[in-house]
Amino acid sequence: MPFLEPKPEALRPATRPQGPAHDRVPDRQASGTPEPLRSELCALLGADKVLTKISDLVKYASDASPYRFVPQVVVVAEDLDDISAILSYAHGKSREVVFRAAGTSLNGQAQGEDILVDVRRHWAGVEVIGDGAQARIGPGTTVLRANATLARHGRVLGPDPASAIACTVGGVVANNASGMTAGTTRNSYRTVASLTFVLPTGTVVDTADPDADAQLAHAEPALCAGLLSIKREIEADQELTARIRAKYEIKNTNGYRLDAFLDGTTPVEILRGLMVGSEGTFGFISEVVFDTLPLDRRVTTGLLFFPSLPAAAAAVPLFNAAGALAVELMDGNTLRASTSVAGVPADWARLPKSTAALLVEFRAPDETRQEAYEAAAAEVVEGLDLVAPVASVTNAFTRDPKTIGGYWKARKAFVTAVGGSRPSGTTLITEDFAVPPSRLADACAALLELQTRHGFDAAVAGHAAHGNLHFLLAFDAGLPADVERYAAFMDEFCALTVERFDGSLKAEHATGRNIAPFLELEWGPKATELMWRTKQVIDPDGVLAPRVVLDRDPKAHLRGLKTIPKVELIADPCIECGFCEPTCPSEDLTTTPRQRIVLRREMMRQAAGSPVEDGLIEAYGYDAVDTCAGDSTCKLACPVGIDTGALMKDFRHARHSPREEKAAALAARNFKAVETAARLAVAAADRISDRLLTSVTRAARRAVRPDLVPEWLPDIPGAAARTLPRTTRVGASAVYYPACVNRIFGSPGDRSLPEAVVALSTRAGRPVWIPDDVTGTCCATIWHSKGYDEGNAVMANRIVEAAWGWTAGGRLPLVVDASSCTLGIAHEVVPYLTEDNRQLHRELTVVDSLVWAADELLPQLTVHRTVGSAVLHPTCSMSHLGDEAQLRTLAEVCADEVVVPDDAGCCAFAGDRGMLHKELTESATRKEAAEVTARPFDAHLSANRMCEVGMDHATGRAYYSVLLELERATRP
Repeated sequence: MPFLEPKPEALRPATRPQGPAHDRVPDRQASGTPEPLRSELCALLGADKVLTKISDLVKYASDASPYRFVPQVVVVAEDLDDISAILSYAHGKSREVVFRAAGTSLNGQAQGEDILVDVRRHWAGVEVIGDGAQARIGPGTTVLRANATLARHGRVLGPDPASAIACTVGGVVANNASGMTAGTTRNSYRTVASLTFVLPTGTVVDTADPDADAQLAHAEPALCAGLLSIKREIEADQELTARIRAKYEIKNTNGYRLDAFLDGTTPVEILRGLMVGSEGTFGFISEVVFDTLPLDRRVTTGLLFFPSLPAAAAAVPLFNAAGALAVELMDGNTLRASTSVAGVPADWARLPKSTAALLVEFRAPDETRQEAYEAAAAEVVEGLDLVAPVASVTNAFTRDPKTIGGYWKARKAFVTAVGGSRPSGTTLITEDFAVPPSRLADACAALLELQTRHGFDAAVAGHAAHGNLHFLLAFDAGLPADVERYAAFMDEFCALTVERFDGSLKAEHATGRNIAPFLELEWGPKATELMWRTKQVIDPDGVLAPRVVLDRDPKAHLRGLKTIPKVELIADPCIECGFCEPTCPSEDLTTTPRQRIVLRREMMRQAAGSPVEDGLIEAYGYDAVDTCAGDSTCKLACPVGIDTGALMKDFRHARHSPREEKAAALAARNFKAVETAARLAVAAADRISDRLLTSVTRAARRAVRPDLVPEWLPDIPGAAARTLPRTTRVGASAVYYPACVNRIFGSPGDRSLPEAVVALSTRAGRPVWIPDDVTGTCCATIWHSKGYDEGNAVMANRIVEAAWGWTAGGRLPLVVDASSCTLGIAHEVVPYLTEDNRQLHRELTVVDSLVWAADELLPQLTVHRTVGSAVLHPTCSMSHLGDEAQLRTLAEVCADEVVVPDDAGCCAFAGDRGMLHKELTESATRKEAAEVTARPFDAHLSANRMCEVGMDHATGRAYYSVLLELERATRP
């Protein structure tokens, strides 16, 4: 065991609810996947594709729904051969299979109790066909990622769910999710051109293949005959045919798409329709070809406030008639809760509870059409009785992208923002239904009355243009009385929707576990039995996702409801939506932010010292704490700002021994000597072979601790110069603070980064001054990222006191040349400052060198030469600071072509974490590196030295600061 191995006991919950939870994972599952399932799947697929630890099973047991089912095993499938092998195994062993991609489903579709197959990790990719009119997309690709590629061609996908940042195309198609603008004409059912899918038997069908029907008839004759028989039966029943057509005049994802039997003429065409919205119960969708839609870039949006929900609902048909693409409804609870989202006006918290708002958007291809839409909108507004209860309400339409973005951010955060403000310890249910748009006002009033009568604090939002409403219910799944209250509400709600409004019990979230018992209520016995027959024809052995769409148990929606134990305050609001996951550097290596919280909650459900808790604690150190990059990009993606990175840093601190904390504080107090020694060590390393250094550091890691001793990488740059450029304080426009990383490590090329910054500033007539005593100071990120609180406090206070003196009490800006250090000094040091130093900090103006160069220097510079192409790596710190635009601005004056990879994200090098756990950076950068190395570039640019080193390691290309390239481009 390493000399300083942390004790797992430090991660054990200090407090927990009285007694274990009724839905805790039982002790018999503590050993993970049972035999022979474990050994058989490992032999079949390879051990690296089979996840068997109890922590693996628990982290996959939750999705964005109120349900929780622990699988027996998780398989990470890489290709169609794996899928076919799994299905064949399941048939032979009478087992069940559920496919899971993003896990953003709201009704438990991504959960299984037997074999759960991860079809996200290896299934991403976008191929634009022709001029972009079509796109071939892998099921593990997020909607946001697909649209990023399509946007370059002026195209977009039809479905636009609010969870686009995280939900995958496979899940969108499998649930027929639509979103804000899709309605019934732009959803997957209407815009999917072709599918490739694997049937439960392992038969692969490509619906675009001209011979697909012949091949299917040969491979699956009984299936073909069964589908055609159901088709004939439906078509012979005029009343049923009319009913089916009527049901899809409004949004409806409840049950199977019976209109596929009317729209398709052959078995393959019928299957193409049935697969959409089948929720993984008919097969695995391995590829989707979409007919894309024009991306109308001219946008006009208004956020209009009404005195009540019925008043807002009554205005919806008017905006529909005016040509609005989106009309979104938000009630008072939704509006107030959204103030937790950055950018939403704080005074919305004071809105009356009865207030409602409509977010109305028009999109046009040109100025003429945009003006026409704006005139129509103004005419509608003229006749409305709008209110302005708080100062920020304008009730005006705008073209300003920032304002529009804020409106949409508030709207899209409905589930997570409202859910995040629910009482601690409560489970969240998200319901979704549709009524004819003309009945929307009545439906709102009836819903509010029903929620109030059952004791629920209502929150309502939805796609009002399409009569589609969403609402949330919070209750404690650990209290039988609360579960009974939820059950009584559901009985009345479903009856109300069907019998009074002839509505859809699921408009776009798909049936799932919570509406399956009510399927027959909506569709009637004849249509429901046809759905059961369809399932029998396609999956006669019931291998795929049983009980997800069809379930004869009238209480099925009450089974598996998950408790939400209280966890650490910073993470407690989490509703496990999964929005954080695509941004997380460790997503494909160990755990995601959601999974870190899910695992923590399971610890809280357990009795202290239970075998399950022991297993979770044992894995948590590496899987959750050590391999968290600590970049906090999860906070940016989370609508309620949960910073799981900060929680992991707290856990790192908890694992430190007093000796470690004292050593870290001593290093901070003597950082001048530490910095000098580090630079000398790097210089000495230049004369020693990489192979020897790697061997020595690996041995030290084994002896001391892998999370303390970095591993030497061949990509580590050489030492910086011993001295910084000479500057003078007299006449300086700013104080320039070269970060310690740029004082220790050198830069490529003929000039160092400090030399480049000084030269650029002088050239632009905005000279900078480097203080003589910067050596021995630091932004404190070294200590902050590792959870060394005492050392962090020492350095945080030192740098603020020094910066205040250097800048003459804040009269000059402090320019910092590494984005992570800018973030550290500007924001992250604050909680560790004394009260006096917090006052000093408030007087400082901390400016990133990118902003300094783009805003202050560039207007005064002349470009003399450019390179042909440059690829950029925006860092996570730039995302926090909002500096990505400046990086691009600078690059665009240096290069004729500038590319930001669609898969650009945090490199996870995180100072030295990429040397402590190089597998983290390799995993985090895999997709971005593939884009970068797919073609040559003349320059590889960023603005943080260690991130550049991480990208060097990932791509084999030499990254350097954009300021070095700017200096070269403007050099006379």
